[in-house]
Amino acid sequence: MKTFERYFLATNRWVLIIMLAVMSVIIFTNVVLRYSTNQSIEWAEEVSRHLMIWLTFLGCGPVLRYGGHIAVENVQDLVSRRVAIAMRVVIAVLIFGLFGFLTWFGLEYMDRTQYQQTPATQISFAYIYAALPVGAALTLIHWLLIVRDYVMDRKFAADDHFDATASASL
Repeated sequence: MKTFERYFLATNRWVLIIMLAVMSVIIFTNVVLRYSTNQSIEWAEEVSRHLMIWLTFLGCGPVLRYGGHIAVENVQDLVSRRVAIAMRVVIAVLIFGLFGFLTWFGLEYMDRTQYQQTPATQISFAYIYAALPVGAALTLIHWLLIVRDYVMDRKFAADDHFDATASASL
C-alpha cells in the first residue's frame, strides 16, 4: 500500500507540475507575442483558464493530505482526547461525504454540458468540467490514505516537499 501511495502522490505531483509549466509557457509566449508583434494567440487565455481549473481540482488532494486547507482546530485543543477523536470522526465522515457528492455531482454536470463547446478551442465543456469529479475522486483517495492518522492523532502527511506544521509556524 505504501508503494501505491508513493506512486500515486508522485504521479499527482508531476501532473500538477507539467500543467503549471504548460500554462506558464502559454501565458509567457502570449505576452511576449502581444508586446513584440502586436499579435496574440487566440486560444491562450481560454486554455490557460482551463488548465487553472484542472490545477485547482487536481491539487486539492495533495493539499488536503498535508493539512494545507484552512481549518479551525481550537476546539479540539480544549476537549479531552476521546471527544477530539469523536469530533475528527465526524469531520472525516463529512469530508468523505462532501467529496463523494462532488464526484457524483461533477459527473452529472459533465453530462449536462457535453454538447456545449468552448469559444476558442471548440472542445466540449464536459472536458473542462471533468476536473470536478476527477479531482474530487482523487481527493477521496488521498483522504482515505491519511484519514486514520488524522482521526487518531490529528496528524497529516509530511515530507521533504511540504510540511504543514512547519509552514504554519513561520
